[in-house]
Amino acid sequence: MNIDSIVVIGSGTMGRGIAQVAATCGLDVWLHDAVATQLAGAAGQIEKDLGRLVEKGKLTADQAAAARKRLTIAESLDSVPWKKIGLAIEAIFEDFDAKKALYAALEPRLPADAILASNTSSISITKLAAATRRVPRFIGMHFFNPVPVMALVEIIRGLNTADETKQTIEALAKKMGKTPLHVNDMPGFVSNRVLMPLINEAAFCVMEHVADPVTIDQVMQLGCAHTMGPLATADLIGIDVCVHIMEVLQRELGDPKFRPCPLLRTMVHAGRLGRKSGRGFFEYPAKK
Repeated sequence: MNIDSIVVIGSGTMGRGIAQVAATCGLDVWLHDAVATQLAGAAGQIEKDLGRLVEKGKLTADQAAAARKRLTIAESLDSVPWKKIGLAIEAIFEDFDAKKALYAALEPRLPADAILASNTSSISITKLAAATRRVPRFIGMHFFNPVPVMALVEIIRGLNTADETKQTIEALAKKMGKTPLHVNDMPGFVSNRVLMPLINEAAFCVMEHVADPVTIDQVMQLGCAHTMGPLATADLIGIDVCVHIMEVLQRELGDPKFRPCPLLRTMVHAGRLGRKSGRGFFEYPAKK
């Protein structure tokens, strides 16, 4: 199955990044969000990002203009030309009930042979698929932040995902310039199963005064060849998102090693969520 038109639901950091990359790589894209202000902000950010890529010589002005032409901001689901859509990518927040409600709204609109994919970073693909009427055509596509930069897409099959669905999504990921790697449907998949305990232990090191955040990140960068330290990574992901993922891992796997560090919970209560709030383990002054 060849896919050339997609819709992305959710215009947060991940959703807008997915939409931008897809449009840049030749796909016709519709980007929708239930929150109009967030959708408008996403459109402005994509415009800025395309401009920066042109300035850096990573895109030509013609390529950026073509990407803009292929990307449509859909203020309502009814404005999407559903008959053309071969894939819907759900990229909303990590809440099963919210995703289930969205799928119920998408199902009557999607063509019978269209694929439904979730960008979830922690929820079972089999469980999400069971909330739809297209189980064989449901799959996980876990992109990484920032989407235009990171090469990896974790491809996760549910228990009853069809071979054709997997092959189609793998080919599409490659068309988008990504490297698809297949992982099994377990909580956190591979990336968050490994990354979250690292972030959590780094937070414990801060809480127990083993070292300050700058030193902890430098130890991991200089001593372990990490491009970005675990605390800066937590700030990039969002402290609240990290806590939520660890809660899912602890609940689904029943292992206390995934218990979120109390410092992380305190930071969430204080509104120190990382880059998106201007302060996490580090400070991020607002750009003029």
